[in-house]
Amino acid sequence: MKVTVHKSVKSNLLKLKEFFLNFEQEGKILADGNRNQIKIFDLDDTQITIKAFKVPNFVNKIAYQYFRKSKAQRSYEYACKLLDLGVLTPFPIGYGIASNGLLFGKSFYACKLVNADATFRTLINEEHFPDRIEILKAFTRFTYEMHEKQIHFLDHSAGNTLIVITENGYEFYLVDLNRMEFKPLDFETRIQNFARLTPKKEMVDIMAEEYARVGNYDMGQTKAAMWKATEDFQNHFAKKQAFKKKVKFWKK
Repeated sequence: MKVTVHKSVKSNLLKLKEFFLNFEQEGKILADGNRNQIKIFDLDDTQITIKAFKVPNFVNKIAYQYFRKSKAQRSYEYACKLLDLGVLTPFPIGYGIASNGLLFGKSFYACKLVNADATFRTLINEEHFPDRIEILKAFTRFTYEMHEKQIHFLDHSAGNTLIVITENGYEFYLVDLNRMEFKPLDFETRIQNFARLTPKKEMVDIMAEEYARVGNYDMGQTKAAMWKATEDFQNHFAKKQAFKKKVKFWKK
């Protein structure tokens, strides 16, 4: 297995490799999805999370082995770049890639554990969450600053921002980083970046108003564009889910 670690934790390379190799048997489960699994490990005095990516299909085994960077490598490199740009993400520890020499196999990404008070999804599900509207506005300003730094987070969705409440306000940490672009963003791309966050119009309106305010955009145009982007995504998502149900039914 090839393992890359951050220069600040080079002395832990062998320990991290051991975690990767024994991932199935060790660690405490934090999240267990259909595609990926995340576990918590103790690295010296620091708790870290390790994400094990699903083994790709045959075509992607070839692609990741010879032509493309793996999700684990991209997650690590993008995390380093975000921190360099002043955008928070759990501190990147390293990543590991296993292959049989010809085909890509399992891959892992490790970062420090962030004990979050909430995620963006919390703001959707808990309408009476303390200071919900202020957090939503602060999140919008965070997204605007991210756009100004030419960061296009393609998976800017409800579960991919951790929220930490501090004495001075709120901190936002991006997670699930393997799909990002770094380039100047036009108005349409900026607004489209909000489309996957929430189906609730009152939340979209608050974000649109705050984004228009800090970006000096037309308020009415921004609200209309952001809600249209949200509706388009929700309609597309609903059709996709309906199609999956039909396929699943006919497979029975």
